[in-house]
Amino acid sequence: MRTLENRDTLRVGFVGAGSIAESILGGIIKNEILSPAQIYVTNHQNDQRLLYLQQRYGVSPTRDLETMVKDSTMLLLAIKPKEAKEVCLRLGKYIRRDQLIVSVMAGISTKNINEWLGVDCPIIRTMPNTSSSVGLSATGIAAGRYASESHLEIAAQLFRAIGSVFQVAEADLHILTGLSGSGPAFIYYMAEAMEQAGVKAGLPADLSRELTVQTLLGAAHMLLKAEEEPAELRRKITSPGGTTEAGLAVLNSYSFQQAMIDAILRAAEKSEELGKLYR
Repeated sequence: MRTLENRDTLRVGFVGAGSIAESILGGIIKNEILSPAQIYVTNHQNDQRLLYLQQRYGVSPTRDLETMVKDSTMLLLAIKPKEAKEVCLRLGKYIRRDQLIVSVMAGISTKNINEWLGVDCPIIRTMPNTSSSVGLSATGIAAGRYASESHLEIAAQLFRAIGSVFQVAEADLHILTGLSGSGPAFIYYMAEAMEQAGVKAGLPADLSRELTVQTLLGAAHMLLKAEEEPAELRRKITSPGGTTEAGLAVLNSYSFQQAMIDAILRAAEKSEELGKLYR
């Protein structure tokens, strides 16, 4: 398997053409990791989607699975977990043992992918999130049985084009799915409530949205730059008898913190369930 020092010889075939696939290939092209000519993309049957990706990014759409696999150095599986077995059984007819497979499928283990492919090829399992579309993904990556450190580094270099990369054990990808994979949705849910509160109190909707976004952005930067833990940052702006303390008391009355913990753990549990359901 070539390293990215020889990137001119790399060819990546995307199996799946949804939003995550678009974010990844878009980041790779924008950051000049690979050129559009080095990227192939296919999906089940949505020709309009393939045409859109071709027109926007200059990638090569195809319906010839055999040729795409043979021409690709690496395959990136960006399909739904329920489609994984069927697609892998088809791909297995053409896969080479030295061909790197990168999966972004939630819950599906590298062991199952190897079994379905019928080939002991190297597999890197990943969990990016939708912030990849703005280059700020938190992506977990883990090596399968036949993957080496060089395979991990190749995957890491690709995913750094869409954000930060964290190498973990494969078993830990379930909790990463709950924390950073589903996490943006939980933040958006909170943002919805903040916007609605502003509107309910009489603010124009656009102003309420801008205030919410800037507040979340500022808090994120504080978490990133400050040396204090989140609890300490919270305490610093919670004056006894003040407005923040009053608001936090309401959140505590609804067990907000425990609800967030339970939501993340339930999403992680669902990732494990998907792996068992579709194995």
